[in-house]
Amino acid sequence: MKKLASLLLILPFCVFSQDMSNDKLQSIYTSVSDSIQGNAGAWQFFIKETRLISITDESHNRMRIISPIADSNTLNDELIKAALVANFHTALDVKYAVSDGVLWSVFIHPLKELSDDQVKSAVSQVYYANINFGTTFASTSLAFPWRLNNQELEKEEEKTLPKFNKL
Repeated sequence: MKKLASLLLILPFCVFSQDMSNDKLQSIYTSVSDSIQGNAGAWQFFIKETRLISITDESHNRMRIISPIADSNTLNDELIKAALVANFHTALDVKYAVSDGVLWSVFIHPLKELSDDQVKSAVSQVYYANINFGTTFASTSLAFPWRLNNQELEKEEEKTLPKFNKL
């Protein structure tokens, strides 16, 4: 019985460990892109003229795929708010983020735990979040539901959300 329990504890790590590496990423990026440049751990590639960049750090088990969208200083409050709402509902595994004066679509994840299919999905989502910015703000066809009626939402928030003091 103890052997079975030990096996059940170890088995998920053996079966689900993906062991993604820079070599595997290079192969995936090459297969899904129109062109690619760079070396292991730092690539720039294009999908239909949209630039994507991937940076990894194998020693810290981190990676990110990013794509520049716009100069963040040109965004009005309405677009910024829409991007924040999209981060919750339609951007899914990617997010909109600002760094160094640029608005990006961003996927950040531990490297080793990724499967080939997850990397392909991440590339697709970063690409679609970029090209859909300003319209649907969607990274896939899936969206988490949200209320369209703001009055209903405000009433529900009054019941369930704690009140915070403004700073």
